[in-house]
Amino acid sequence: MRPSARPRALTAHTLGVRAAAAAAAAVTVAAGLAVRAGADGAFAKYAGSALYTVLLCTLVTLCAPRARPAVVASTALGLSWAVEFAQLTGVPAQWSAHSTAARLVLGSTFNAPDLFWYTVGAAAAWAVHTGARRRATRWHRAFTTCLRRGRRPGGGAPGQGRTAGRDRPQVRLGHGDIGGAGPVAESSCSRE
Repeated sequence: MRPSARPRALTAHTLGVRAAAAAAAAVTVAAGLAVRAGADGAFAKYAGSALYTVLLCTLVTLCAPRARPAVVASTALGLSWAVEFAQLTGVPAQWSAHSTAARLVLGSTFNAPDLFWYTVGAAAAWAVHTGARRRATRWHRAFTTCLRRGRRPGGGAPGQGRTAGRDRPQVRLGHGDIGGAGPVAESSCSRE
């Protein structure tokens, strides 16, 4: 199957983003459980609120790996706020009384300061997602620049083993221009 004929959902980029999002979700759940077990009071409550939105960001990214960080963060924030405002109806409180899972996912009582901490969580997730996306883009540009120049990424002569830390192109921003896209990342490439 030609690379261009592959379904969009099965590209290496999409699979990599989904794997990173799944790992981030696991780390977020672990952090939330650690905060819940190790702290109490206002810190635990509001850290849990922020982590709730971070978890929603990872789940949105898992479902829509090509979505921009701002879209992911705003979607997660909207979902967090919707759950918080749903608590005004009393339905989540009824469900929470019968199920621990419902209590963890839906909460039980409305608390206005949670809205602020959801925003903090969304902003933190947006910052991490944006940074990771920029880093991946720089690395990808450096890698494809080497390939377009007919060189092997990472430096070194052909046939030599790669040394530690040189398995990726060494990226620095340059003023080169590929296809009119503006500044691109240059890399240490070796000739084949």
